[in-house]
Amino acid sequence: MMKKILANLSAGLVSLGMAGAALAAPAVEITQKQPLNVPAIIMFAIFVGMTLAITYWAASRTKTASDFYTAGGGITGFQNGLAMAGDYMSAATLLGLTAMVYTNGYDAYLFMIAFFVGWPIILFLMAERLRNLGKFTFADITSYRLDQGKVRTMAAIGSLTVVCFYLIVQMVGAGQLIKLLFGLDYHIAVIVVGALMVVYVTFGGMVATTWVQIIKACLLLFGGTVITVLAFSQFGFSFNTLAAKTIELHKLKDMLFAPGKLLQDPINAISLAMGLMFGLAGLPHILMRFFTVNNAKEARKSVLYAAGFVGFFFNVILLMGLCAIVIVGTNPEFFEGGTLGGKIIGGGNMVAMHLAKAVGGNLLLGFLAAVAFATILAVVSGLALAGASAISHDLYARVIKKGNVSEAQEIKVSKMASFGIGLIAVVLGIAFEKQNVAFMAALAFGIAAAGNFPVLFLSMYWKDLTTRGALAAGYGGLIAAVVLVVLSKSVWVTVFGYATPIFPYDQPALFAMPLAFLLGYVFSITDKSERAGKERAAFADQWVRAQTGFGADGAVSH
Repeated sequence: MMKKILANLSAGLVSLGMAGAALAAPAVEITQKQPLNVPAIIMFAIFVGMTLAITYWAASRTKTASDFYTAGGGITGFQNGLAMAGDYMSAATLLGLTAMVYTNGYDAYLFMIAFFVGWPIILFLMAERLRNLGKFTFADITSYRLDQGKVRTMAAIGSLTVVCFYLIVQMVGAGQLIKLLFGLDYHIAVIVVGALMVVYVTFGGMVATTWVQIIKACLLLFGGTVITVLAFSQFGFSFNTLAAKTIELHKLKDMLFAPGKLLQDPINAISLAMGLMFGLAGLPHILMRFFTVNNAKEARKSVLYAAGFVGFFFNVILLMGLCAIVIVGTNPEFFEGGTLGGKIIGGGNMVAMHLAKAVGGNLLLGFLAAVAFATILAVVSGLALAGASAISHDLYARVIKKGNVSEAQEIKVSKMASFGIGLIAVVLGIAFEKQNVAFMAALAFGIAAAGNFPVLFLSMYWKDLTTRGALAAGYGGLIAAVVLVVLSKSVWVTVFGYATPIFPYDQPALFAMPLAFLLGYVFSITDKSERAGKERAAFADQWVRAQTGFGADGAVSH
């Protein structure tokens, strides 16, 4: 059962948190936990020591709600771009996509393109307005001129649903990967990740979370680049030489560089691409980063830098995967029983690790294993902070207390929420150890694309959106995404055991997202209430602020 679970994980844990499981590479197995990796544990201990020192420093700077949620708006565009990239590039990106290139070749690159093209959407359509209209969470924008209580509740439910599913996938993936890379017990790995996540968020807030993500991004970019340079040098830095060698050795031959299984079903491919593109624009922990910079110009720069770092890293992964076909694929040392073409020791996700060992020895292997652990910590910290913000700022301060709450009380609730989310993440991570959780990744992206993005987009661009329309779009998209994923193969067949799925596709975005837009449109234009008229009239003021930033919060001096 465990091998089957991890076979799905290795194909499905490919995105920001691992989406589009069913369209990923063929399943690969992961074996029992490996011997204790002492160099990796030492390097990871150094990373933890650095980040805990940063958390101690950040705690002295975190005095107000603005400090806790957005680092006082004092993060630069370059720093925020690195942090965004750190939030986006997970251990699954490094291990899963490298394995996917190793197995599927060009199809993996199409997968990466689908992940990447969400960044221009955020840059051109959302970055400036997000910064000018928001304060702490994206619910500040969706509820700007609408009913605060109802719309914030809807936005918080969407955020927490995405965070919950995403955290479960991250925690299960963390436990399995750390057991594999470090030789640690699954439960210990999950508890360590949960405890560190709570410490970073509770004591350091956004300042600590940001610097954890920056350090992790730098380590990941550095490690990947070093491995690529060392591996690519064996081919004289000639892509033609590398391509010819991989085609000669790989079982796909010339088809290694041609579209394959991913594009066999165009509906699935389009739905997957839409989910990854627009899901990125609806992920609460990514959207929250726009409020950490001083102004809209820095917000745009953040996305530009993040897109550059992510794009560079995807190309690094492509080269790593292709180099591994030759360097790892022809070395009996990395196969069980020394049989070339057989099962890779540790499973398919270990391709990147084996490549690191082949070109840099145990030292580089230990470094990359430590980086993989660090990437998990950075991602879960961002998720926990986004979830805590939805509870404390949107639900507690604005809905329950209706704004009549001190900053100290709000921060206290946020820290309690951080601890609660960490505890829940650990419990669910342990509970789902032997369950197939790949569908939760598709669900998180589906809800972000169909539940969060349509409401956010309509609230910023369409003057006729009303509270009734926003609620219909938000709840309708969320419910549609959940229902379609449950009826798809990843749940209906894999989890429930039925022979055939009711919904024949793997990603719900192509169907749930247009439905959300349609519901928002229909329920808004048919709303003739007095309140709806006032909400439409308030759009002019919102439009001016969205364009100019007049009235938006700036950086806080310390």
